[in-house]
Amino acid sequence: MSHRVTDSPEKLWEPSAEAIERSSMTRYMRWLAAERGVEAADYAALWEWSVENLEDLWESIWDHFGVEASPGPDGPGPGGRPYKQVLASHEMPGTRWFEGAELNYAEHIFRGKSDDEVALCHASELRPLAEIRWGELRDQVASVAEGLRALGVGRGDRVVAYLPNSPEALVAFLASASLGATWSSCSPDFGPGSVVDRFAQIEPKVLFCVDGYRYGGKDFDRLETVADVAAQIPSLERVVVAPYLRASPDLSVLERRDGVAAPITWGQLSELGQEVELRFERVPFDHPLWVLYSSGTTGLPKAIVQGHGGILLEQLKKSNLHLDAQGGDRVFWFTTTGWMMWNFLIGVLLTPASIVLYDGNPGTPDMGVLWDLAERTGTTCFGTSASYIAACMKDGVEPGTGRDLSRLRSVGSTGSPLSPEGFEWVYEHVGRDTWLFSTSGGTDVCTSFVGGVPILPVYRGELQARALGAKVEAFNDDGKPLIGEVGELVLTEPLPSMPVFFWGDPEGSRYREAYFEMYPGVWRHGDWIEITVRGTAVIYGRSDSTINRGGIRMGTAEIYRAVAAVPEVTDALVVDVPREGTEGWMPLFVVLAEGAELNDELSARIKRSIRERCSPRHVPNDLFAIAEVPRTLSGKVLEVPVKRILAGEAPDSAASRDSLANPASLDYFAQLSASL
Repeated sequence: MSHRVTDSPEKLWEPSAEAIERSSMTRYMRWLAAERGVEAADYAALWEWSVENLEDLWESIWDHFGVEASPGPDGPGPGGRPYKQVLASHEMPGTRWFEGAELNYAEHIFRGKSDDEVALCHASELRPLAEIRWGELRDQVASVAEGLRALGVGRGDRVVAYLPNSPEALVAFLASASLGATWSSCSPDFGPGSVVDRFAQIEPKVLFCVDGYRYGGKDFDRLETVADVAAQIPSLERVVVAPYLRASPDLSVLERRDGVAAPITWGQLSELGQEVELRFERVPFDHPLWVLYSSGTTGLPKAIVQGHGGILLEQLKKSNLHLDAQGGDRVFWFTTTGWMMWNFLIGVLLTPASIVLYDGNPGTPDMGVLWDLAERTGTTCFGTSASYIAACMKDGVEPGTGRDLSRLRSVGSTGSPLSPEGFEWVYEHVGRDTWLFSTSGGTDVCTSFVGGVPILPVYRGELQARALGAKVEAFNDDGKPLIGEVGELVLTEPLPSMPVFFWGDPEGSRYREAYFEMYPGVWRHGDWIEITVRGTAVIYGRSDSTINRGGIRMGTAEIYRAVAAVPEVTDALVVDVPREGTEGWMPLFVVLAEGAELNDELSARIKRSIRERCSPRHVPNDLFAIAEVPRTLSGKVLEVPVKRILAGEAPDSAASRDSLANPASLDYFAQLSASL
């Protein structure tokens, strides 16, 4: 990656004195000064304190937001605290936080909520806009939790979901978490192979699903797919079907299939637990809350386990201080249940704000549908992806014209870097008083560690700052920090929401290989980043070979498996190349069997296989037939070097030809890059 120094960019927005005064960040800074004697003159000083004093920071988050916990079987810690110490060691991996404390994430979601206040608004292409109040949500979660208990689900069992972004997904998750069970979800547009690759690893006891979903005005029945999935997961004891396309779905396809656990409907499950009070099982701080998935370039997707306590503390910090979600706010983020932004959005319920859920195509009936939703719900924070903003720009959408968006205070963007032109578009077409925060983080930590700070200005094309407690740096190849130059994004201190472990990785070898191989003891995230002299940041895309589409990361191995199902293809290579103003360019290169031709029909079959086996988001932009895939002497595919060549780097600096089994294979990509 070439290095550059960022010129002083245009300042697009600055918070008013009133906005700074009302922010949760300002209240927290004053609390720190009064209660802990920490006097920070500005955010930069606060961040420096936070990363140099990790134990003090996270203990202050615990106390400021009143985390409720019980001491474990060994009894209370010093001073009667429920934990022995904040941090056992700064060493990564293997850091242990708040040992001894027992708590429950879902308990904190419901804490202090009034029954008659709105918890969430929800809508989809199928369902009209509706609200659910806290009392109703509490009753639904209690009844589903009791139903799960009746099915034998308890602490440590896994519950998985093949559900859209609907209230049922939220209720099922909170019910599972309340029991101390471990949650995992995929959106129903994932193909059966991708779902099995994820869920089968963690051996779930119960699968929640829908009978189908609607996207882009078209209905997709999913019960056959559910039957395929369930038949390949021997641990399943029950399938719970939530009606979505039909009020009374026909479950016979599940009942007839050999090896499929007995199906029941959502209503039947709820009836098992009517008229009960919601209870919470307190579990150890690092007890598995959920499993997310992120893929490398080989093997199955990595099953990333995150704990109750680590996620709770990170989301209390992020949603309150960095998102600035407060009473009366309504926070929306366009996401599916297969993206960590769904988990992030649920975390907003830890604040006094309510959330807005939507399921469907953001372009149906037109590209204004989500902005219409923002008007109808009184959304105050509109969260989306950089690719959606780019699509609005291309389609000529003008959100602020003909709509009352007077309540909209902020716009968040993530998933891929937001272009400078995207920044300008938001200020021109949404409003000059908008706080636009572009964020970057990842599934691996289920948060953003660079992004929004409500008391800082917004500069064109830049992320406002590094988050509290996130010691993000840009490293060169020698592991030295850079300022004003592009380097590898690393974390040199631990975060509580880092994975507790990878499922099926008892020795921790996959975990260490994923993040700590390049710089021992330092987390390498796989992004290019520049930290500017102002403390802002610019993200330049992925530095590894993971494919990121719509914020959903999928390893190349999954795409290769889908391509290999097409008989005419003998080998393949896929990369995700950053392109400014887009979510990137994803070309697929295929080696064909003798006599085969890459015509429209074969291209369509390859794309269909990827769409059905992986997801519609991972269908390549372009297909190319090549003579051979570049490989190392040990047989490893050269994805990252090819990506760098296609981004404009000279082949000889992108890869050492001496280490290649077929060095001449790089010439094709150099020629293609020159022609782009």
